[in-house]
Amino acid sequence: MAFTERQEHKIEIIPPFSVIQCRRADIVEKDGKEVGRTYHRHVRAPGEDVSEDCQQVQAVANALWTPDVIEAYQTSIAVPPAVDETEENEDILEPAAVEGTED
Repeated sequence: MAFTERQEHKIEIIPPFSVIQCRRADIVEKDGKEVGRTYHRHVRAPGEDVSEDCQQVQAVANALWTPDVIEAYQTSIAVPPAVDETEENEDILEPAAVEGTED
């Protein structure tokens, strides 16, 4: 009666920036028959460090994450500059300030 453990990986590529989603199955077997399985999922975005990930994720990242893809992804998640609300609201008149309105 020997217990063994192994892992299986399922890789999915999410467009348009080739975000990598990896589902890892940890499988426990007893005498060659599966007796347990648990799942773990993680996501890697273009430009993230994948050196600790499985070989499959590293290979996909190296193939798909060109400098142009990484730059496009970074641009897509960049936070737009804050709008100065005082400038934006200068043209809005309060109802009492509009000529001919009744109180």
